[in-house]
Amino acid sequence: MIKAKVNINNERLKNSAEILRALAHPLRLQILEFIDDNETINVNKIYNTLKLEQSITSQHLRILRIAGVVLTKREGKFIHYSIDYPRVASVLKAVDAFLDAE
Repeated sequence: MIKAKVNINNERLKNSAEILRALAHPLRLQILEFIDDNETINVNKIYNTLKLEQSITSQHLRILRIAGVVLTKREGKFIHYSIDYPRVASVLKAVDAFLDAE
């Protein structure tokens, strides 16, 4: 049996896990879908429309922001969220490549 050398970059693996964890939650997917439908939207509109608590919405948006899935832009006292489409596309491409390799 031939053994293949495996090189694991722990930092990249950690970042990948954070992104996949952010995308794997049903409520975060619902929030992303809502942002996608509106292109850019503030947090107040998200939690009011989706009938969520403000704190819960902010926690989920924080996870999405840290994972680099959403972008933010401050306008006065409001923060507007939009999706980082190139980032999401690259994640989906990597997942598809991994699944195709099986």
